[in-house]
Amino acid sequence: MTWGAFYMYYACPKCGKKFKYAIDLLDVAGEQFGQCPNCKLEGTFIKEGPNTPDSLEYEEVDE
Repeated sequence: MTWGAFYMYYACPKCGKKFKYAIDLLDVAGEQFGQCPNCKLEGTFIKEGPNTPDSLEYEEVDE
C-alpha cells in the first residue's frame, strides 16, 4: 500500500534548478520526463521516493 505519489528527483546541470516528476507522469511526459522545465536539458538524477522534508526544495513538474 502506498501513501502518496512517488517521485524522481533531478537537478539541472546547466541552471542548477531542482525539480521532480511524479512517476505516474512517465507515460504522459514521454521523452520530456526528467528534463529541466527551464532549459529542456536532461536533469541529473538525484534520488527517487515519496515526498520527504527536503522535497520542498524541488519544483514539481506536472506536464
